[in-house]
Amino acid sequence: MYHAVIDGAKVKMEKTKEFYQKDMLSLRAGRANPQILDRIVVDYYGTATPLKQMGNINSPEPRLLTISLWDPKAIPLVEKAIQKSDLGMNPSNDGKLIRLVVPELNEERRKELTKVVRKGAEEAKVAMRNTRRDAMDQIKKLKKDSQITEDDQRKAEDELQKMTDAQIKEVDKIAAEKEKEIMEV
Repeated sequence: MYHAVIDGAKVKMEKTKEFYQKDMLSLRAGRANPQILDRIVVDYYGTATPLKQMGNINSPEPRLLTISLWDPKAIPLVEKAIQKSDLGMNPSNDGKLIRLVVPELNEERRKELTKVVRKGAEEAKVAMRNTRRDAMDQIKKLKKDSQITEDDQRKAEDELQKMTDAQIKEVDKIAAEKEKEIMEV
């Protein structure tokens, strides 16, 4: 009976962890990663179009991204969208290819980024704890409605706590890896 509650909580926690992991991938850590452009949306003839749907994004060198668009006439639109973004990069083009040089991170920016990583990790952990609390409430309600025994309730709560601890440990691991990547010079 309580297994459905625990399974539901697990799915929610997994999604929270995956969302945090994706969010960390888009965080720039001083090396060229095509995923940092995932959030760029270009006003392409009146339609908000994600940049990744307009061409190929590659990283031929550790500090360089190249964007080859399927429609070369859209180069100025893409350059404008990149300049407007919070990436702090200036695109250059040769008429066919847009080049983005990823600047070296200074110490101050590295510290700012680690704060962003920690803040995101804390938000993910809070979301997981909220999921645990909601699941605990559902389990208590099942016990109150006499649908499960007291032993089942204790067993379910223990299982839920162990699962929550494991998921939080995963988030901490992701955060630690990202911080290490950011602080690398």
